[in-house]
Amino acid sequence: MKNEEFNLRYTKNAEDDLWELIADKSKVAVRKAVIKSLKLMVSNLKYPSLNTHKYDDMEGLNGEEVFESYAQNNTPGAFKIFWHYGPGKKKIITILLISPHP
Repeated sequence: MKNEEFNLRYTKNAEDDLWELIADKSKVAVRKAVIKSLKLMVSNLKYPSLNTHKYDDMEGLNGEEVFESYAQNNTPGAFKIFWHYGPGKKKIITILLISPHP
């Protein structure tokens, strides 16, 4: 069975988070982990290391269910990617936030 392919869309907050990781030379390992996870999300949201699951403490821009995917595992202050499906019924994922787990 072929995995679904998604296009990523970023909110302003998520763009800022990503640019901050790119600019901060001390966060090279985090940046690599986040970029790897974003690439995996495009092609396989069920990839085991992403540990993708529903996140109940946040809503999407229009009340959508929010999910979290791991960029890092078993790391203090591990970075997570918070996102929702859409907009619309196209194969789009909107990235809301890229940050250490709240």
